[in-house]
Amino acid sequence: MSKLQSMTELVGPGDKSVSAFDVEQVRADFPILSREVYGKPLIFLDSGASAQKPRVVIDCIREAYESYYSNVHRGAHHLSQRATDAYEEARVIIARFMNAPSENNIVITSSVTESINLVAATWGRKFLEEGDEVVVSEMEHHANIVPWQMLREEKGIVLKVAPICDDGSFHLEDFEACLSSRTKLVAITEVSNVLGTRVPIKKLIKIAHDHGAKVLVDGAQGIVHQGVDVQDLDVDLYGWTGHKLYGPSGVGILYGKADILDSMPPYQGGGDMIAKVTFEKTTYQDPPYRFEAGTPPIVQAIGLAAAVKYVEELGMGNIAAHEHGILAYAHQQLADIEGYHEVGTVPDKAAIISFLVDGLHPFDVAAVLDRQGVATRVGQHCAEPLMDRMGIEGTVRASFGLYNNRTDVDALVAAIRKAKEMLS
Repeated sequence: MSKLQSMTELVGPGDKSVSAFDVEQVRADFPILSREVYGKPLIFLDSGASAQKPRVVIDCIREAYESYYSNVHRGAHHLSQRATDAYEEARVIIARFMNAPSENNIVITSSVTESINLVAATWGRKFLEEGDEVVVSEMEHHANIVPWQMLREEKGIVLKVAPICDDGSFHLEDFEACLSSRTKLVAITEVSNVLGTRVPIKKLIKIAHDHGAKVLVDGAQGIVHQGVDVQDLDVDLYGWTGHKLYGPSGVGILYGKADILDSMPPYQGGGDMIAKVTFEKTTYQDPPYRFEAGTPPIVQAIGLAAAVKYVEELGMGNIAAHEHGILAYAHQQLADIEGYHEVGTVPDKAAIISFLVDGLHPFDVAAVLDRQGVATRVGQHCAEPLMDRMGIEGTVRASFGLYNNRTDVDALVAAIRKAKEMLS
């Protein structure tokens, strides 16, 4: 029986049960939300870049460092055994969260960026040849563009770009028109980090498979807002990052189907990824350990498992419904601001709003917002080709999380009005 099937509770403190989603109760779980900035209450609207951490995650990390921190997989002593158990239990919890067939489908990395680079450096180098095609979209994050450009320079592959519409919508017909007999991989975002556009990923995967292509999904934004079921999607490879899902930075996940991971060569060489080393020949461990050379992000993975348990207890459906309500309220309130324009206006988008104000530079707007205690993102959001496609230099981005409420939206609206007053 798989360890996934016989999973026990995560080693660590702070379990809690939430019977119904109550945003004020949730906000109390996040210590940083009680602080002030420039003498004003902190209004945190930058969760798309990196989400804040609940007390349960902070306590879990503290407990690991204070009580049982040690390196994993190597020590014969008590601390190492306990740390190893907690680290591997984290892999099991993450596998369950994604509905992976086994914990062995879960590779622990440092970030979604590393997860994508791992695929490019292993599967890409082994299976892609000159003239083979990788298809991305116009709204990809740099992390899902640059690795394929590097592989293009190295191996002569062709990088094709599926278009989007002016409103940020993604149409499967336009995507399918990009596919050919030479398409070997589709590397696609699940949710745009700028536009909030949700890609119809399950249908896209079927289309790609019908054309004989594998699919790698960048789920950094998608998993936060809607969760994931990798078996239902039938996705080949799926990467995401811990710090956007209310967990620590420095840890990411790569899910892969067993046959694909088995076919991939090692990513890096070093300790823990080897079966046997001699000066004549080295043999490697089976996945996932083949891809985890050196000391892994031990405590970060344990903290991520605590974050996963936290959102599971709240319920991903409850979180999605709450964020949908906040987004709808924000659209209603922001529409009354003269000169306000949203970039990306598709219906059923994730809780991300990128916007401009007529006559005002986005950096100036964001600076005024900051002085009002409202934390937003500004610039190109690691999506420069998308900015070129939309004909703009950048935007201010307000990205909502499970802890945001209507008061936060009201503060954003008031701060934008203040920026108009000060800068016009």
